[in-house]
Amino acid sequence: MAVLWLFLACGIVMALQGLVLGKYALGKLNYDRHFSTRTCYAGDWIEMVEVIENKRRVPIPWLRLEAMLPASLGFKRSKETWVSEGEIYQNHTSLFSLPAGTRITRTHQIQCRSRGIFRMDTATMTGSDLFAMYTPSLKVTLNKRLVVYPALRRDDELPSSWKTWQGELAVRRWIVEDPFLYTGVRSYAPGDGMNRIHWKASARSGELQVHQHGYSADPKTMILLNVEVSEQMWNVVTKPEVIEEALSYAATCAAALIGQGMAAGFASNAYLSPHADADRSFLTPDYGRAHLEDVFEAMAAVEMKVQRPFHELLRGEAEAEREETIDYFLVTPHVSPAIRDAVRLLEQRGHRVSIADLYEGIEEAGA
Repeated sequence: MAVLWLFLACGIVMALQGLVLGKYALGKLNYDRHFSTRTCYAGDWIEMVEVIENKRRVPIPWLRLEAMLPASLGFKRSKETWVSEGEIYQNHTSLFSLPAGTRITRTHQIQCRSRGIFRMDTATMTGSDLFAMYTPSLKVTLNKRLVVYPALRRDDELPSSWKTWQGELAVRRWIVEDPFLYTGVRSYAPGDGMNRIHWKASARSGELQVHQHGYSADPKTMILLNVEVSEQMWNVVTKPEVIEEALSYAATCAAALIGQGMAAGFASNAYLSPHADADRSFLTPDYGRAHLEDVFEAMAAVEMKVQRPFHELLRGEAEAEREETIDYFLVTPHVSPAIRDAVRLLEQRGHRVSIADLYEGIEEAGA
């Protein structure tokens, strides 16, 4: 009989502790999780900060926090944290106790191993009493966003062809004629194109006259990225490491141009991340730090999937009505006949086109 009463007493105690400690464990629990910064560069270390507050007068014996995060965010391991990694996502789990009336802040060190736009939408909290009789669960909405820009290269890491192009552009900033800026007419000289002849002025003067162009003191550059690594490739990028290097070089060039007070824009023939703003698909040349961050975000949003052939993007640019000369800088792993035809069409419209020697940069980086 005594044993029966003992079991009954134990059952009552377990039930009471379950009701007090477990059933309403999450009733007055506040939780927030955020990154220490909204933007960073690939390779940077940042912090993920968690703030947990138990407003109840009783402790939470067991509290488990779970969140699904991108696999490209590398966590520094700790004793109370478990990370189960997959190729795309990782499950981040931690288990601990929380005393009554306590507010704690936990900081996790994270390395952003690759560029991209990442979201941390929800986290799941599960509480428990001492004997797991009650295990209430609660999903917390976070809506946090992290943009990881492509890694920037040092000057000595840039291939010689890229540095030469930047130098030539800086010189052309002051000495290149702008075919859209007319300042008068002059006599025909050997080498002048037939499309520059001013026929009415020639008829009046009795000799060939050509349009006199002014000089552009403010060239605008458009960086165009091709994610097709070969002419035969379609849909999914077959060599993503090549495109990642291309994005790093393109980001470095954009930073250098805008840093020197010139205008730069960016577009690609790739799909963009669904987490990117819609207006990031095509950024026209502009100035300033705010625009540079928009360019970086557009580059971070590039996905390894082709939206349309690169030569179609170039032809679209050639057919666009523009009132000024654009310096196009093509970052492409290959140059097909269709791309060359589109380049010639751009040049016929008065624009200037330079093609990056992408594989030279990759070879020099690996040397």
